[in-house]
Amino acid sequence: MITLKDLAAAVGVSASAVSLVLNDRHQGRVNSETANRIRTAAAEMGYIPNVLARGLRTKRTHTIGLLSDGVASVPFAGRMLEGVQSRAWDSGYLAMIIETISRPELVTQSSRSLLQRDIDGMILAADYHRVVELPPIPPTLPVVILNGSPARGVMADSAVPDEEGGARSAVRRLVAAGHRRIAFCNVGGDRFVASQLRQRGFLEAHAENGIAADPTLIVELPDPSTTHALGPLRELLSTTARPTALFCFSDQIAFAAYQICAELGLHVPEDLSIIGFDDQEFIADALQPGLTTVQLPHRAMGVWAAERVIDRIHGDADGPPKSVRIACPLIERDSVGPPAG
Repeated sequence: MITLKDLAAAVGVSASAVSLVLNDRHQGRVNSETANRIRTAAAEMGYIPNVLARGLRTKRTHTIGLLSDGVASVPFAGRMLEGVQSRAWDSGYLAMIIETISRPELVTQSSRSLLQRDIDGMILAADYHRVVELPPIPPTLPVVILNGSPARGVMADSAVPDEEGGARSAVRRLVAAGHRRIAFCNVGGDRFVASQLRQRGFLEAHAENGIAADPTLIVELPDPSTTHALGPLRELLSTTARPTALFCFSDQIAFAAYQICAELGLHVPEDLSIIGFDDQEFIADALQPGLTTVQLPHRAMGVWAAERVIDRIHGDADGPPKSVRIACPLIERDSVGPPAG
């Protein structure tokens, strides 16, 4: 492996001059012609800086630990990891990822493994919007919770999707198309924070447009899967007083709605306008007609988390923890039209 001294000997300069140039600290100390020769030689010789040596000098490893709790099992949520990695890399940091596959006993072990590698900061990413507990972490370590809210008493920055705002934008789009009888296929219970927030946005959008939401058009399912949505949607869409539009908690539920429409001889959007939530690849963009849906801003949240933890590392962000809601954009395709008749 090429060392700093090898590179210095090849160029005919001191090792300190090479170090100054490669660490961008040479202004006024090494002339531009020599600096260019050093960079050219480094590229030609394949010189790779010793990260451990740099860490001893700067007291930083330029490594962020990313503890993923089930994110790898949710295909579209993987955009969060992409967002973290790309922004970290652009800022000169490496994101070291450990997936705990939703096994609580692995969280503490994985956290300890990352800490043993002298990470500069940590990001904990959840597979869905929920309250997140922190494993044992030194209080001085910068920490950001991604796609979750810190549990009571936990001091950490956090980023979550604006679920409520996303639901409002979906209903506003349907109202703008002329719909007044709008159904909502939600997930019941208290498992998902998003269920309550999206229903709140659904109701707020009705109220701001002077429309009384019909409680009989709000359907609650045990989970957001296609399978459990088929029966309730069949019942909802088989009535003579069926809704003219449907807002779905997830794209998988919207997929079920497409299936029931085909079964009942209904056409999207001529007989029923449909809006989903997630913008899940291979569903939203594959359905015919394409599904208009609210996109979970996974990549944007990942970018924010990386920026925030790096700002904390460098001391550019101080003060109490900050919690942000990232906007959920409405992705327009072809599943919304005016009500029939």
